[in-house]
Amino acid sequence: LRSGCQHFEKRLQVLNSATQTSSRLVMTKQRVGPLNGIRVVDFTTLAPGPLASLMLLRAGAEVIKVERPGIGDEMRIYDKAFGDNGATFAMLNAGKRSLSADLKNDDDLRAVKDLVIKSDVVLEQFRPNVLKKYGLDYDSLCQEHPRLIYCSITGFGQYGPKAQVAAHDLNYVADTGMLSLGECPDGKPAIPPLLAADLAAGSYPAVMNIALALLKRSQTGEGCYIDVSMTDNLYPLMFWSLALGWGANKWPAYGGELLSGGSPRYYVYRTSDERFLAVAALEQRFWVNFCKTIDLDHELLDEIGDPAFVIKQVAEIVARRTAEHWREAFADVDACVLVVNTLEEAVQNPHYQARGVFDGEICNSKGEVLKALPLPIVDELSEMTATPPVVPELGEFNS
Repeated sequence: LRSGCQHFEKRLQVLNSATQTSSRLVMTKQRVGPLNGIRVVDFTTLAPGPLASLMLLRAGAEVIKVERPGIGDEMRIYDKAFGDNGATFAMLNAGKRSLSADLKNDDDLRAVKDLVIKSDVVLEQFRPNVLKKYGLDYDSLCQEHPRLIYCSITGFGQYGPKAQVAAHDLNYVADTGMLSLGECPDGKPAIPPLLAADLAAGSYPAVMNIALALLKRSQTGEGCYIDVSMTDNLYPLMFWSLALGWGANKWPAYGGELLSGGSPRYYVYRTSDERFLAVAALEQRFWVNFCKTIDLDHELLDEIGDPAFVIKQVAEIVARRTAEHWREAFADVDACVLVVNTLEEAVQNPHYQARGVFDGEICNSKGEVLKALPLPIVDELSEMTATPPVVPELGEFNS
């Protein structure tokens, strides 16, 4: 693979012709990202660390992914193959460079240490102290490299009674109380459809703190250690629940509160064709508009006295019509009401197409092309070059 293929993105722009037909033209841009010149050594696998380093890559950093020989990141074989690698791996790692190294081998370990000393950021997500036995922990490295920024992502943080406990995303949301806030009809907590701990509480805080550490280093000349605990970082996502608990001594449970199924204003209703209508008419003006549109009895506008009864009445009305009927009924109504899309429908939605959310592409060494993962790095802060980023072959950086 060419050494210059790590930071690429193809931008597509929809242009309308005079006859109001549209054509999609490939538009290329070249832009240097704000992290250009920053090198990240990434020891992480699976999702939290790889997504974090992918965002740093998009902002212009060079990312060297250290993988074990023979196997590499488990995500390489996780799902349907994209060339010789899994599509998930491809999305999370395109544009990075892969260094295959056995840390138990003296020569490999020496090469990795040399690489770290010449780099700006280390990202790892082993259990606490795993890298210490190889001399790759922050305390060992900062003696020789005081400007190093070292970020560790773990489930429970670097210290505390649970620091060494093995767990995954579902365990973290269970332990922090988040899982108890959502239930299935049978009363069992619903498995979340997203990796809240791994990504929202792991990847995003890692990028945020690395960026802040780089800014601080530019002011002081000193690096630092960053302890990202995914369980710690889940709690800001539950601010309203904590406010109820600490402020009103009313610890929320599923179905009992405004945002957890206890109000007809914030609820998901089934339609006649087994689709669903997501209603978030929290403010009074939205609620009034919603009730008028579905022709709810005016006496039920004040739902405070018996919210469960109002939910039942609204559910019966919504269930009489199809999702498409309600989509059309609310098309021009200011009420915070939308039909629940499938993921396939959502990615084809004209709004996201118009914004170019899914315009990015990645490719592999065989020339196959795959949609790139959309990232929350705005275009103005993204590094762009003329060709798509390439999925790294295991160990391609070794040569």
